Amino acid sequence: MATAESAQAAYDALQQKIAATNRSIKYFMDQLKAHKNHAQAVKMIPALKAQIEAYRKQIPGLQNSVWEATGQYDKLLTGDSRDAFMAVNALFKNYALGSLAGKIYEYVKNGYSAYTSSILLQDTQEYKQRFQGNEARKAAGLPVLSPAEYLATEASYRQIMQSAGLPSGFYDQPSDFSTWIGKNVSPSEIEGRVDMATQATVLANPSYRKALNQMGISNDQLTAYFLDPNKALPILQKSAATAQIGAEALQQGLTFDTSYAETLATSGVTRDQAQTGYSQVSAELNTLHGLGQVYGEEWNQRTSEEAIFQGSGEAIKKKGRLLSQERGAFGGSTGGARGGLSSGGGAR
Repeated sequence: MATAESAQAAYDALQQKIAATNRSIKYFMDQLKAHKNHAQAVKMIPALKAQIEAYRKQIPGLQNSVWEATGQYDKLLTGDSRDAFMAVNALFKNYALGSLAGKIYEYVKNGYSAYTSSILLQDTQEYKQRFQGNEARKAAGLPVLSPAEYLATEASYRQIMQSAGLPSGFYDQPSDFSTWIGKNVSPSEIEGRVDMATQATVLANPSYRKALNQMGISNDQLTAYFLDPNKALPILQKSAATAQIGAEALQQGLTFDTSYAETLATSGVTRDQAQTGYSQVSAELNTLHGLGQVYGEEWNQRTSEEAIFQGSGEAIKKKGRLLSQERGAFGGSTGGARGGLSSGGGAR
């Protein structure tokens, strides 16, 4: 099957050919009206019109290729076939299996009913992966849950986690719940585990909790750690690293943007690198901001951060332009207050 880009390109190219041929027809029609090149015009106009008809016959096929490549399968079907596709596709979207639309289309196109298509789809790898807890239940000799029962069990697990305030990314995806479903762990048992983890957090040494809180680790994240140390540890480490980066920004009197600090933590910026980097941001920020106002280039804390921590080419070039303009304006000297800003080096 053609890619969406190639299918659309072929369709657009055909439309351009049609448009160009129509322009040629108009040209020869104008020639006839002006009594010029009569013989050539009489010969070319019918040939060009025939070419237009040939092109137009290709339109439906190319349009169908675009719809198929872009997943607009409902436009390729009519009547009962379209109704069957729409019903099965809606059902499997509810299972978070919208990726099966192409297979649903193929089944329906080949004459399978909605019911038969649904049964066939249960043998696909995508379906087995989505309901992998059922595969484990089969292996353990446990009864398989219906899709409705499976989804309801997931929803119960998820509600328990959300009610406990557990952090995003900690047991909130279908793949997180498949082991519990496969082992026939009931939502009530999970709720009991969460309650015990919450109690462990409450009873933890206050000084220990305070120290963790100062590192950016919340009580809810600590509860997640007591519930499942292996799964919670990466979340706690990320939070601690984010807090350390934010602390270095605050130490320099700068703004702490949690989302950006999280990005830096994820990219591997350490506390020492944050300390060095934010020291440089603080040293250059006011001067570069002032130069930006003079020369019409916006400069703010984020621009400095992007230049120093991420090596942003655009930010580094902007910094170079500002310093170059100032040197030009002041005969090559930036003055004592601006010393050291010509370096584009970063904390990393």
